[in-house]
Amino acid sequence: MRLRLSTLALATGLATAAMATPALARDAAPEAQAAPQLIVAISVDQFSSDLFAQYRQRFSKGFTRLLDGVVFPSGYQSHAATETCPGHSTLLTGVHPARTGIPANGWMDPALARADKEIYCVEDERDPRSSSDKPVVSPVHLKAPTLGDLMKKRDSRTINAAVSVKDRAAVMMSGHDTDAVYWFGEEGYTTFLDRKVSKNVAQYNAEIARKVAAGAPAMPVPGECTRLDRATPIGDFTIGTYKFPLKAGDYEAFSQSPRGDLATADMAVRLVDELGMGKDGVTDLLSVSFSSTDKVGHAFGTEGVEMCIQMNTLDAALGTLFDALDARGIDYEVVLSADHGGFDAPERQQLRGNPHAGRVDPSLRAAALEAEVTRRTGVSVPSGHLLYGAGESGSVWLAPGLKGESKQTVVASLLDVLRANPQIEAAFAHEEIMAEPMPEGAPQDWTDLQKVRASYVPGRSGEVQMLTRRGLVPGKAKPFKVASHGSPWDYDRRVPMLFWRAGIQGFEQPDPVETVDIAPTLAATVGLSAPEGTWDGRCLDIDASEADSCSS
Repeated sequence: MRLRLSTLALATGLATAAMATPALARDAAPEAQAAPQLIVAISVDQFSSDLFAQYRQRFSKGFTRLLDGVVFPSGYQSHAATETCPGHSTLLTGVHPARTGIPANGWMDPALARADKEIYCVEDERDPRSSSDKPVVSPVHLKAPTLGDLMKKRDSRTINAAVSVKDRAAVMMSGHDTDAVYWFGEEGYTTFLDRKVSKNVAQYNAEIARKVAAGAPAMPVPGECTRLDRATPIGDFTIGTYKFPLKAGDYEAFSQSPRGDLATADMAVRLVDELGMGKDGVTDLLSVSFSSTDKVGHAFGTEGVEMCIQMNTLDAALGTLFDALDARGIDYEVVLSADHGGFDAPERQQLRGNPHAGRVDPSLRAAALEAEVTRRTGVSVPSGHLLYGAGESGSVWLAPGLKGESKQTVVASLLDVLRANPQIEAAFAHEEIMAEPMPEGAPQDWTDLQKVRASYVPGRSGEVQMLTRRGLVPGKAKPFKVASHGSPWDYDRRVPMLFWRAGIQGFEQPDPVETVDIAPTLAATVGLSAPEGTWDGRCLDIDASEADSCSS
């Protein structure tokens, strides 16, 4: 295997020279078979570098394989908008959200001709059947090609497939030119409206239906998790002791618990079999986003028995996937990273030596900001709202009819209000953001403005961006929603990046890298050339020998 990886430079050069006739290049240059039969790109939603460090020595199944590979513990989702959709959009496009066109999970369009002014990131709002909470799912808003798109453009025989519990995760990783994309709907896995669920997937949905109908007892607590099995009070409820019982008929409890990751692994294997992935000389791409870490993190925080159960289940799910690929004799390469990190419930953080943890004050919600700006300026609008967004989104959109001096007055007043608030770290207006060059250099050194610039999309991002101080969580705590992410701080930005292939000479590199480095790294693995400027990231040399896996 080391020989195969070391000869990648020769194979890549031959493939590059033959790009004018990519379909024939593989037949004419057998050395190009150094590329794996299958790329498995894995995202673990809300898997911060902190969680990785906390649990890495406890993993005993799928993660043990990855830990024998190439480990970058300080990968960065470098931008400020650390949410699921923008984070997933970076993983296989190789560009920051400012270029993917995905600044958030959703954005406001006050001029949109419907009562619901929010646009979901994978929604085709042009379809009259669509709304932000029940979208007609589409990749229409993704501006950059994914690695799968580029691989299929080079050779149409490439299979590009994706699966996740979340639609936005599967769509952002797979892109526009796909063979199969599945996510968990109301009662099992579903896909785009213009496609039918395959017979194989329909059979699996029937199997899931039987499991859900039967219900299940609480999940067992692994031995190492027992020390975390204690209650933390939050108002009139507690977290820290939940073990995911499954009430009969409750699909939501199935998909949003650790069981969702087990189902995702099973679905991934079924896609490999159904589509015949990894069976010929053309490299295929399977994107798998495991969503349960995020579901558990939001519902219970990151530091209780709930997350410990989830980490063990995720480890088992990865083992299931890798063992199945091994059994099929497929030569595959894996990359695992995350869309963003996460923060624990601030109430538990306060009990554990973090007195600065807290919740975002209601004065930073759009309604409160609008009332204060109108009081100061006298500016209002005859219908609708003066301001939209704020609060959890960090973006503030202005009423569509606001122009000229009135707009300038409102923006200036809003910035004054925000910057005077003790919970605000920084606030920026559109003009200041767009005057900032796209950031370069080590992501841990970026300024707040650079972080914002990397995820700012004119026309989609709000005209004013606000960043809250470290340790503040948006939203009022309630059962099954106690924590969040989306901040510019490293607990939300820093994620692990792991690469593995059979026979790889493993190493660990603590120097910071970026998730936008993943796509160019994998492109080198499969001998795919791209014009200069295609990527914001760089190829990472994952060959520990004197050979350079990025050579072309």
